[in-house]
Amino acid sequence: MNKILLLIITFFMAMPLSANNTFVKVYQGHFLRDGKPYYYVGTNFWYGAILGSTGQGGNRKRLCAELDKMKSMGIDNLRILVGADGERGIKTKVEPTLQIKPGVYNDTILEGLDYLLQQMGKRNMLAVLYLNNSWEWSGGYGFYLQYAGEGKAPRPDEAGYPAYMNFVRKYATSEEAHQLFYKYVNFILNRTNRYTHRKYVDDPAIMSWQIGNEPRAFGKEELEPFVKWLSEASSLIRSIDKNHLVSIGSEGAWGCEGDYNVYEKICADKNIDYCNVHLWPYNWGWAKKDSLIENLDRSCRNTKEYIDRHLTICSKLNKPLVMEEFGYPRDGFSFSPYSTTKGRDGYYKYVFSLVADNAKSGGNFAGCNFWGWGGMAKPTHENWNVGDDYCGDPAQEQQGLNSVFSSDTSTLFIVKEQIESMSNICR
Repeated sequence: MNKILLLIITFFMAMPLSANNTFVKVYQGHFLRDGKPYYYVGTNFWYGAILGSTGQGGNRKRLCAELDKMKSMGIDNLRILVGADGERGIKTKVEPTLQIKPGVYNDTILEGLDYLLQQMGKRNMLAVLYLNNSWEWSGGYGFYLQYAGEGKAPRPDEAGYPAYMNFVRKYATSEEAHQLFYKYVNFILNRTNRYTHRKYVDDPAIMSWQIGNEPRAFGKEELEPFVKWLSEASSLIRSIDKNHLVSIGSEGAWGCEGDYNVYEKICADKNIDYCNVHLWPYNWGWAKKDSLIENLDRSCRNTKEYIDRHLTICSKLNKPLVMEEFGYPRDGFSFSPYSTTKGRDGYYKYVFSLVADNAKSGGNFAGCNFWGWGGMAKPTHENWNVGDDYCGDPAQEQQGLNSVFSSDTSTLFIVKEQIESMSNICR
């Protein structure tokens, strides 16, 4: 008997009659949606809540058009930033921000998030919502440390990333910073959508709450308190919301100071429902600016090795794995939407093949979210300026480098082809 069919039969035999099938669940190491195995190709759409607002940066017409385009391709899983933190006017950070100061919120962005979830629900799409960020582009660690009395984080564009990372490693041991974050978590998760009049905890448009974007310890000495913080955060989320999945947002061992045992430990937590990895061949030195296509084979080999090591852990824990961030620069390291994407297309196709092969065998590799959706955006400057279109690349990155635009027909063909293939597997 087909392993996936057997999974469905076993699930329904074991499922209590009162179980709520409205939400995505994990059963025996697999996602189930509406009682069926759920393997997916999704994308990163971090700016969705801003587009959904009626204030600065808001564009509901574009938002609905982008959602319609993605839905038409079969992309139904979007990884989204709840909101940025901190002061405005910083060129390397998302703007506008949601949390201006601890406990002080921009209601326009909250309304945008409400509208986004309403529109996704209408289209039967799913949101993975991340609540924190270890990087500067949305505030996160640096914001909470500042209000915990540690001063301002150095800006990587001025002081360099080593200086920034050396500062934010304090987050793992800052109880005061953690408490500020927990208050934010309480506020967001207890929210009621003003359009649907449904509590967030009861909204089936949400698949998962994610602790953060690429949470890191940033030092071996901080690994133990890092594990403790993630456990506390996941426990808090679970105590508020019994319906939705909880995930970490981890890069994998790369985000655990290279320690696979630490990665296993954070994923083994009883409140963590599934595991994550991110993969960036260029950022990690596997591919070079001047030889992206020549380095494609090496990038694919290293990718498989990295995924396989994490899949071994997921199999041991009996939890699904999602590769929720991966990207490859446009050919020639170009930022133009009109440049070719031969290298990226090859990399995407390889990653998709790993998910598809695993799905066919009923494995734990359950899905992927490519980075990131640029859609209809038309970048105006290499570095984002207020008033420019939002695309897949946040403000600290070159605009267009890792974005998938509506005009990227070769990439979109590969994405749609993979989605159709996986739909056939799960029927």
